[in-house]
Amino acid sequence: MAEPRFLTLTDVAEVLNISQSQVYALVRNNELAAIKIGGRGQWRVERDRLEDYINRMYQQTSDFIAEHPFVEATGVDASGGPNADES
Repeated sequence: MAEPRFLTLTDVAEVLNISQSQVYALVRNNELAAIKIGGRGQWRVERDRLEDYINRMYQQTSDFIAEHPFVEATGVDASGGPNADES
């Protein structure tokens, strides 16, 4: 059987390993595209939109890492020289 095109917020929470309320906040803050369908207004997230969101988060994380390189607390900066505040 093919995977469903649309996921519930519970399904999305499971995929991302976060709570349903966190998924709902992502949807309501327009960070994750979703649609509201049916008489009771059930939220659904298209599988492709979830993959787009995940890819955006990977890119944002990569950008963050590039802007904030990891520096160990050894007294040496990322270039191998002494930290400015330890000279």
